[in-house]
Amino acid sequence: MADDTDDSQKTEDPSAKKLQEAYDKGDAPRSQEVKTWFMLLAGLALVSIFSGSMARDVKNALTGFLAQPHAIDLSDSGAAAVFRGLTTDIATMLILPVIILVIAAVAGSVVQGHIVFTAEKIKPKLSKISPASGLKKLFSLQSVTELLKSVAKLIVVGGAFGFILWPERNRLGSLITMSPEDLLGLIFVLTVKLGIAVVAIMGAVAAADYSFQRFQFMKRMRMSIKEVRDEHKQLEGDPQVKSRIAKVRQERSRQRIAQAVPEADVIITNPTHYAVALKYEHGKMQVPVLLAKGVDHLAARIREIAGEHEIPILENPPLARSLYATVEIDEEIQPEHYKAVAKVVSYLLALRKNASTARYTP
Repeated sequence: MADDTDDSQKTEDPSAKKLQEAYDKGDAPRSQEVKTWFMLLAGLALVSIFSGSMARDVKNALTGFLAQPHAIDLSDSGAAAVFRGLTTDIATMLILPVIILVIAAVAGSVVQGHIVFTAEKIKPKLSKISPASGLKKLFSLQSVTELLKSVAKLIVVGGAFGFILWPERNRLGSLITMSPEDLLGLIFVLTVKLGIAVVAIMGAVAAADYSFQRFQFMKRMRMSIKEVRDEHKQLEGDPQVKSRIAKVRQERSRQRIAQAVPEADVIITNPTHYAVALKYEHGKMQVPVLLAKGVDHLAARIREIAGEHEIPILENPPLARSLYATVEIDEEIQPEHYKAVAKVVSYLLALRKNASTARYTP
């Protein structure tokens, strides 16, 4: 079984098939820090752009409570009406920020790719409630990394807070003497500064964490040599894969034929089922070389290209079948074919000297 394979034996990179199967099950490199960063960025944008209007909305909603608290109807129906009105006002104020934060969270998942909706993750599994599995996860490299990452974030973010607030330490003591407008202005400036620092720090953390999560995922997906071989055998037995491979081979053969046949000096045919293209340069080549070969529709294509380029086509069924079966592309013909091919060469030489007297007899 693949799961029982020792990790030390998994030395091969994962195949596209194994990666796709993992993605289909919802298993993909995921970093929670990336989603957190997008939400922090959205929160900073909300504070920077909408804080003024939101503050005015809050002020308007609470004006009645603060200015004329004695005029509020606290009877059963009156209190219910006040509560409904306040709830509606708060919901109205929060709907835009909530939508933006949700969009930011979704964007944080989308940018990591491989979004798949699957029930695989919520299927009940004994391993999820196994104490042994729980202990293994508790003391795993992933858990230790998460703990160290949380501590590092607290230290770095806390340091950023101190770095930004320290120059303002003399002003903080006089906050109680500031007017509400000045106080809100100072709070807004400090909040934006802190937000920018946190977003910058968390951006670096998110990038590092995603790289680590992807490294861990690819390491977990590694395959042993046996798994690679088994998958290859499985794919070779798949009719769809066989058909796809055959199509690719046929397409490559067509491309090869289209490039090679115009360079040939003669075509030997069956005459309809087989065709081979030979090249021979007198004085430069000892024996002819097979440039292209084909059967059925590829043979027809060879004859068609030969006709377009006025290349001689000779019928010799035994020779055509034998050359097709025993000689590979770009190879010289075999010694057993020398006698039959010599007649072809003699015909070509005669054809080049005097076309009217040239005759070919297999």
